[in-house]
Amino acid sequence: MTASVATRPPMAARPSLWARAREGRTLPILVVLLGLFAIWYAAATWLNAPRTIEQFEREDRTEWSAGELVAAAWSMDRPVLPTPDQIAVNLWQGTVEVNVTSKRSLVYHAAVTMSATLTGFVLGTGLGILIAIGIVHVRTLDRSLMPWVIASQTIPILALAPMIVVVLGNMGFTGLMPKSIISAYLSFFPVAIGMVKGLRSPDPLQFDLMRTYCATKPQLFAKLRWPAAVPFLFPSLKVGIALSLVGAIVAELPTGAQAGIGARLLTGSYYGQMVAMWSALIMAALLAMLCIFAVGGAEKLVAKSRGGRI
Repeated sequence: MTASVATRPPMAARPSLWARAREGRTLPILVVLLGLFAIWYAAATWLNAPRTIEQFEREDRTEWSAGELVAAAWSMDRPVLPTPDQIAVNLWQGTVEVNVTSKRSLVYHAAVTMSATLTGFVLGTGLGILIAIGIVHVRTLDRSLMPWVIASQTIPILALAPMIVVVLGNMGFTGLMPKSIISAYLSFFPVAIGMVKGLRSPDPLQFDLMRTYCATKPQLFAKLRWPAAVPFLFPSLKVGIALSLVGAIVAELPTGAQAGIGARLLTGSYYGQMVAMWSALIMAALLAMLCIFAVGGAEKLVAKSRGGRI
């Protein structure tokens, strides 16, 4: 007798690293980044070249090669457009090589800006949710308040920020409070609009079913409207936290703040320190990414607690 041996089906070949990078997000992101860096270095050469040539003429250098011109344009002390490596070096020096409690530290300035950002974000989120609840439940507010909510965002924040600072300063509020109010002014709008949409998203049949169970308005809100609004809330919070950061930075400009990302931008503009200005901008972008990732993490935790998939 011969025993029959069961044969396993051949395993599918695992895709190579190159195939996975090409089909996923890694390769497209790298290609875009390389393209941006190439454009950036080319723009830095073009914008810095006139000053570099003037420097060569002051040094009585009549002969220079294109390579020397490019190298000098990429290493200027006060460039018109700094290169990414100059910004990276300045970021490293301002975050790692300096004590975080020093006023020369970007981490210190980022912490000052984040304190106003988070305070304004909490205030704006609470205000936006309260406005949305009022608009959804009170028809008069829907007709009267909603147009003003939309119109409030047509006023340029650069024109409104000095007015808020002056008014609150005369009332005795200085420091964190004016910046937080300006941040809240920008961040409440997306939360209010998103929550109005979310609170109105349940199907009318669901409302009829709840009413057949003799559900009260608080029960309708807690059991139906609020759970339906949660998926609309977190995308609004991601927009709101980014706008809150913008508001905090803008609020630091008219106040003449001595600390914060806005203060670093002002100092860089006064003294022509373009590298420091770009470093502050990159730090602001990193802060915005960190805030959005934090809101996204909270969204995943809420989805998991409600039985959703992460």
